[in-house]
Amino acid sequence: MSVLFLLIGTSILIAGAFLAAFLFSVNEGQFDDDYTPSVRMLFDNPAEQPSTEKITTTNK
Repeated sequence: MSVLFLLIGTSILIAGAFLAAFLFSVNEGQFDDDYTPSVRMLFDNPAEQPSTEKITTTNK
């Protein structure tokens, strides 16, 4: 019977640790942006800029 009290106490401590980690991440702004991830796949990739180097060829 005493093992049950030990297990219940341990599980409450673990649940409290997870709750504290969740509240910390919410306060730090981890979950602020909930729109961008859902539409990120719809954005186009930026186009590659053409090279500004001049290519010279010599005809012999």
